Amino acid sequence: MDKVILTTEFPDVAFLKRGKVRDIYDIGDHLLLIATDRISAFDVVLPIGIPGKGRVLTQISIYWFEQMKDIISNHIEATDLKDFPKSLQKYADILEGRSMLVKKTEPLPVECVVRGYLSGSGWKSYQKSAEVCGIKLPAGLVESSRLLGPIFTPSTKEEEGHDINISFDEAMKIVGNELAEKLRDISLKIYSQARDIAEKKGIIIADTKFEFGLFNGQLMLIDELLTPDSSRFWSFKDYYPGKSQDSYDKQIVRDYLLTLDWDKTYPGPELPDEIVNKTVARYQEILNIITNKE
Repeated sequence: MDKVILTTEFPDVAFLKRGKVRDIYDIGDHLLLIATDRISAFDVVLPIGIPGKGRVLTQISIYWFEQMKDIISNHIEATDLKDFPKSLQKYADILEGRSMLVKKTEPLPVECVVRGYLSGSGWKSYQKSAEVCGIKLPAGLVESSRLLGPIFTPSTKEEEGHDINISFDEAMKIVGNELAEKLRDISLKIYSQARDIAEKKGIIIADTKFEFGLFNGQLMLIDELLTPDSSRFWSFKDYYPGKSQDSYDKQIVRDYLLTLDWDKTYPGPELPDEIVNKTVARYQEILNIITNKE
């Protein structure tokens, strides 16, 4: 089993920021993105990681970025360690398979969420008002219903806590009408193409979120793409509307934590080996299905 990488520390490389999962370094003209094995649940980063999770996220992202090149360019400059600056080569044991050298873009302040099925916060919203992010949906839908067509349901990007779902009109106020329309149209194209690819592999992409940035005025796809951390993947053969579905993600961890007397505040509880091993297997399984890689 992989060694767990919870945090990275390179004394001779300029550290920029640490997210829930990623550590980011400034490499002059580029950024170094490292997907660690940290795992968060209910917005709390847990004290124990999931071995190999960062590699899984990175390899899945790389696969999808390549698939979407005909729709939009992305921020990747290099994913192979031999193409990284020489100053990083000595950290090969940490960086191998879990890092990307990327262009420095100006990230846009909205998350671009696309939903093809009714789940999560979308399902909760529909139960209250029969709409999601201001989009009216047909009556009579049930949890996990497939929508007539995918819908664009943007959200804010919050540094801490949950992102907040917003309407398309609110997104236009944040980034401007023309850019918001471009984000919506490209997001729906990416989702539709990914959905068609995934369905041939027996996977449903229920919903996902994309991030975009500007590079010399050009719109680019950035961050991660269609990973188990940013998307809901369901098995086509096990899909049955009217209930929540079994996801290829950290649902095993969330379900376990809900059995504990924990108030969802930091620090989170340790995870038993059984839960860690089941989660590792789940991430490995979706990596194999999507990319044919172990």
